[in-house]
Amino acid sequence: MAKKGGSEFVCQNCGAVYPKWQGKCDSCGEWNSIVEEQVGGEGFSNLTPKKKGRILEFVPLSGSQEALTRLVTGIKELDRVCGGGLVPGSAILVGGDPGIGKSTLLLQTCASIANQTGDHECYYISGEEAIDQVRIRAKRLQLEKSPVKLTSATNVKDIITTLEASQAAVVIIDSIQTMYLEEVESTPGSVTQVRACAYELIKLAKKKGFTLFLVGHVTKQGSIAGPRVLEHMVDTVLYFEGERGHHFRILRAVKNRYGATDEIGVFEMQDQGLVEVENPSALFLAERQGNISGSCVFAGIEGSRPVLVEIQALVSPTGYASPKRAVVGWDSNRLAMVLAVLEARCGMNLSSQDVYLNIAGGLKISEPAADLAVAMAVISSLTNKPLPADAVIFGEIGLSGEIRAVSQPNARLKEAYKLGFHSAITPPTHSKEKKHNLDINTYEIGNVQRLINWFN
Repeated sequence: MAKKGGSEFVCQNCGAVYPKWQGKCDSCGEWNSIVEEQVGGEGFSNLTPKKKGRILEFVPLSGSQEALTRLVTGIKELDRVCGGGLVPGSAILVGGDPGIGKSTLLLQTCASIANQTGDHECYYISGEEAIDQVRIRAKRLQLEKSPVKLTSATNVKDIITTLEASQAAVVIIDSIQTMYLEEVESTPGSVTQVRACAYELIKLAKKKGFTLFLVGHVTKQGSIAGPRVLEHMVDTVLYFEGERGHHFRILRAVKNRYGATDEIGVFEMQDQGLVEVENPSALFLAERQGNISGSCVFAGIEGSRPVLVEIQALVSPTGYASPKRAVVGWDSNRLAMVLAVLEARCGMNLSSQDVYLNIAGGLKISEPAADLAVAMAVISSLTNKPLPADAVIFGEIGLSGEIRAVSQPNARLKEAYKLGFHSAITPPTHSKEKKHNLDINTYEIGNVQRLINWFN
């Protein structure tokens, strides 16, 4: 540990510490990201013991505890992602690309809570925008009459002094990279400043019992900028996903101490701000055209919600020595594995073909249950034969060519039936699984070699 009053060299991308400057960070591989910072220590608690500690009291696991009360925001999609509402005293980190809608969503949340009752004081503290700029956004969202307490500040000591004398229920800091502590001798946005400011604000939130929202910038790789420890300090981490060319926005929980992870909330960006999407499957499939080769519908699970999304594939002869693989919304390594299985197990020649894969609507899919849908979309494009327009597909593909079962098959089929699909291509059903009673024809496929039969 560096001595008090000395300096250390810290990577501004990952937070790795070095005794001297070097051009490349060995931890994250970034160039020219290591900056010298002074070590003051006062802002992030002086660890030098001044008195002897007290003896801790241990209790058994069993016992009574207070009921977990949640503050309902009035925005159902946000409440879903947070686990049913906001927990008093919790800290929530919200990250996303610039212009994706983070400030818009949090301003709508703050106004919705403030409008519920006069007992909930909501504070919006902007460090990036002036007060007039926030008021312009509020007027555009028709929220200018909401009893939200607004200010523009970056000094954490001033913010803490103000909040200690308040009865705040929700506090929004936009953004944590603009905050600074005078005791920390480094520029705002540096690793040391972000860590110290977040520590002081989270400590106050636990003490006063208000819900703290921290807006975080993201790096070009898509992760939240600053030290990784920042994500460990907070209770919930939310990522705002979406493409600027699409009007859909996905709010995804990647960490939640008070609810399920990988839960998503779907919003649509409109002139009046972010509008909740109660049925995202219907919205994702709204522009789908039937009887087109290379297109199929995948029945996926995002958190606890079944979501239907269109998977599009385009296979064309390559004009280069090595074929191109372009993927949007899915794992490119997973696509390479699926293509290798089709070549090795089905005898298909894809080494001379460019393959383009797109998840329509801007949704990012991570579960392996999309393997079967991707494989059938690729075969459909290669053979120029469309799949049935009323069929949904899901299943995981193994390296030996087998189709493996996936979780919650009945929930996927129920969502498909609700949207008017009458057939499904699925993995074989195990004897322990409960058979669905829906009026939907199920075609079970156990091996990828049987996929070719659909296109003959």
